[in-house]
Amino acid sequence: MRRRTGFSINPKHLFIGGIVVCLILMFISFRYSGVLSPVKGAVGDVIMPMQKGINTVGKTIAAQGDKFVKLNVLLKENEKLKKQLSEVSYENKILLQDKYELDRFRDLYELDQKYADYPKVGARVISIDPNNWYNTFTIDKGSEDGIAVDMNVIAGNGLVGIVAEVHKNYSKVRSIIDDSSNVSGMFIKTSDTCVVNGSMEAYSKGVLDVSLIAKDAKISDGYEVVTSSISTKYLQGILIGYVTDITVEPNNLTKTAHLIPSVDFSRLDEVLIITELKEQLKK
Repeated sequence: MRRRTGFSINPKHLFIGGIVVCLILMFISFRYSGVLSPVKGAVGDVIMPMQKGINTVGKTIAAQGDKFVKLNVLLKENEKLKKQLSEVSYENKILLQDKYELDRFRDLYELDQKYADYPKVGARVISIDPNNWYNTFTIDKGSEDGIAVDMNVIAGNGLVGIVAEVHKNYSKVRSIIDDSSNVSGMFIKTSDTCVVNGSMEAYSKGVLDVSLIAKDAKISDGYEVVTSSISTKYLQGILIGYVTDITVEPNNLTKTAHLIPSVDFSRLDEVLIITELKEQLKK
């Protein structure tokens, strides 16, 4: 049986043939340009819309690409601005904290000058009771810093309380708003005495109870009450607060009143401890 021979074309021949065809077409196009004008027009009518469509699609794709690039740039700039804003916000918070701390130290300095005759040690409040009131709290100074039980504690404009417990590196303070606190007080203008009673319930309304005021005491709302000389533990002359709501007791023998403390017990950060005890002054 005879084997069939496969048909093949040499690539060289194809290349040469292609060149010849192109030359012939160029010659015909040049030589018979007038005759071929309708054909060119028809082909142009078909190709031009396609070309316009392709150009439109190309422009749309290019525009979307530009938008994508711009969006990436904007996103990067936005992240950069967010970071800068966060840094500025953090710096502002630090500056604000420094300002508040400076204000507190300035207040403590003024308080120190107000009671310049008493030696003092500054301390920071490091914890308070779970009830979130400053009726008892802990400070970062202890026996190693010369702190002792019954030392008076001041802040704001006056008396905070007294040192109740002392440990090596910390101490606990009982403030005048605590239910177990009783401070012997005196009206500066009249020298009449009274007792300022601690009361968490009363302080929830912004005041403390004042009792054992002499019936004939010539006092009025707004009079200052300070620690009296007859107090066994509190040093004399420390501002406790301002009297208000004065009334005569039903027994018609004494008066009672309320007292607005000179210290804001809703927040304490730093205090001063007077390192001189009342008993030391008696010696």
